[in-house]
Amino acid sequence: MRIAIIGGSLAGLFAAILLREDGHDVTVYERSVHGLEGRGAGFLGRRETFAILRASGCEHVARVGVFTQERIVFDDAGFTVDQKMPPQTQISWDYVYRVFRQRMPDNSYLLDRKVVKLDEASEEVVLRFADQSEARADLVVGADGIASVVRRAVDGPSATNAYAGYVGWRGLLPEAALPGFAVDDLLERFAYFRMPHSHVIGFLVPGPAGEAEIGKRRYNWVWYRPTVGRSALDEVLTDSEGHIHPYSLPPGAVTEASRQRLLQDAKRLLPRSLAAAIEATALPFVQGIFDYETARMVSGRLALIGDAAFVVRPHTGMGIAKAAADALALQRHLREAPLGDALKNYKEERLPAGAAIAASGRELGARLA
Repeated sequence: MRIAIIGGSLAGLFAAILLREDGHDVTVYERSVHGLEGRGAGFLGRRETFAILRASGCEHVARVGVFTQERIVFDDAGFTVDQKMPPQTQISWDYVYRVFRQRMPDNSYLLDRKVVKLDEASEEVVLRFADQSEARADLVVGADGIASVVRRAVDGPSATNAYAGYVGWRGLLPEAALPGFAVDDLLERFAYFRMPHSHVIGFLVPGPAGEAEIGKRRYNWVWYRPTVGRSALDEVLTDSEGHIHPYSLPPGAVTEASRQRLLQDAKRLLPRSLAAAIEATALPFVQGIFDYETARMVSGRLALIGDAAFVVRPHTGMGIAKAAADALALQRHLREAPLGDALKNYKEERLPAGAAIAASGRELGARLA
């Protein structure tokens, strides 16, 4: 089949690599002009993540993760170290993206291709782009995330994300940038600190090229903070040029005034080591926390995967894993049945799975209330 994948982040790349291996003519259309490298941070390795790495021939990526076996939990009295934490692997988003992107020929991964409309007929789907050009496909996979155009074609124009009332401030910095006392506390451990309506986590991830050697890794932190109401969210998501972003601000877009407020609050509210990590971060970024659950998952020759289908809260640590499981299921069902039956079977498998992860995320997020 001619398969068009809308969205070139990890969900789209996972699906593209798997479906190309099955002989389909796959093209990825990514709306960004310059690509997505450098947009991500770190994520926790899950069973589904390792499964997609094996299935796509990229299992070596898992071997360059950072392994953690201790958790450090801060409280008002200091901290405790939990040495019974199950071992976990932390993986670099940048490195995974780069490895998968390199597997796609340049003429099959197209930048600056913003889809504005999909016209679905019985035999094909016509993709219409912002520059008024067109493309045709037998199947369109919506991997275009929280602002999905494909979702609107599947679920209707009212398929909007619900703001959860808080944001995640995030940072990624070289481990060498941490002061000595923070190195002693944080490195080789998963860090956690909870306060009323808020919490912070932090952990090591590999360097941008997958470096796992001491001194070349990076420290990843996330601070979830209440930001109540759309006007307050708009203020947080206003970039240094005065533009309001709907969902998140990438590294380099946060205003200096916002960064200074973040640093002042960190020094006032957080344990010294975590505050030091935030202070040492030159380019923090911020992610609004939203919810969305698809009601349909598929429609005709359209299918949703990843955040286009379910926007789940990051506390689950399952965003990448969910996208991987979606891609693997889509590949398997397309192998086993004609298109219509395959998409029906895909929906029946992945709709309840996505709903369960979304429910878990809301439950975890409720503890911030």
